[in-house]
This record gives sequence, structure tokens and C-alpha cells, in this order.
Amino acid sequence: MDTKWILKYLTDLSEHNNREWYHAHKAENKEANAQFEELIQTLILRIGEFDSSILHNQPKELTFKLVRDTRFSHDKSPYNPAFRAHIASKGKLPVPVGYYLMIKPGGQSFLGGGLFADMFRDATEMIRDYITEHGEEFEEIIHAPEFQKYFRVQGTSLKNVPAGYDKEHPQAEYLKFKSWYLEYPVADEVIADPFGRT
Repeated sequence: MDTKWILKYLTDLSEHNNREWYHAHKAENKEANAQFEELIQTLILRIGEFDSSILHNQPKELTFKLVRDTRFSHDKSPYNPAFRAHIASKGKLPVPVGYYLMIKPGGQSFLGGGLFADMFRDATEMIRDYITEHGEEFEEIIHAPEFQKYFRVQGTSLKNVPAGYDKEHPQAEYLKFKSWYLEYPVADEVIADPFGRT
């Protein structure tokens, strides 16, 4: 696996973000994708050591396309120069929770975990119910010094605690959330040598 290929291709795409360049460099795209899928397979096996629910996944089925929807955007660049994958028990579908990787050169890469999409009502209710019933455990985790050293809980949020939940609950602020996730930034140097081989 040569992840430097991924960084080089995405850097070049960022500098030449047009359809002509993209179609003229399909061989490089194919090679970079192959390296990314190899990285995803390695992650599946590593994550599978503590979460076997994701081991059935095939890397090709977990990745997202580079093409951007520019219809409602001021930025008309046709491609998002980032390789992204979501690894969950239901594949790419972010329900109920999963693991996320984005590789985007220039210090924008990150690893993530949690519920990233807020349109799945059953999943949001499941997480709210768990926080309601295990509030002390939740607080212990998110306020642990080692956790706070690297993470903070992020996500889209409602203005008020949703109906059916106690507005005075000790974790009321987190019950307002519609998605809950963590992100850990990954430098380009780490992407280039993800397992410290050089």
C-alpha cells in the first residue's frame, strides 16, 4: 500500500479541478483509488479486532464519489479533492453509528466516529434514549481527561430538548443533538506513512 499516491493524486486534482484534467488522468485516479481501498481494507481488519460487526464490508462499497453537486453552491468546482469512506455494520449507511475517514491534503484529513447524519429518526432516538438511561456513564466518558485531550462531541443540534425527553435532564444539552460524532485530525505526514513504516 502506497498512500503517498493518494496524497499526490488529490493534490493534483485540487490544483486542476476541471473535467478535462480529471478525464485525462483516469489511470492516476484508478491507482489512487486502489491504494485507498487497500487502506480501507486494513482499517476494516484493525477495527474488526474490537468491532466484528464491520468485518463483512468490502472497501469498494464504503467509499464516496469525488463528483460534487454544484447546483446550489457558489463554488462550481466539479470535484471534491478528498477520498472518503464510512465503515459501519450496515456498510456506508450511517445507521446507527460508524467510523469515518477523509483524506484531503493540506491538513484537512481526519478520522471520525459516531452518527454523522441527522435524518435518521430511529437512530437519533436510540442515542437519546441511551444517554437518558446512562447519563452518568456518558458524562464519565466525555469528561475523562484522556478523552478531552483529543475529542469533543460535535453534531447538529435543536434549539430545545425534543418532546418526550426531560428538559431538566442532566445531559439535556446532548439530548438536543440530532447527530453525535468525534473527529481526530490526521496530518499529511501520517497519511503518507500511516503505520510508521519509514
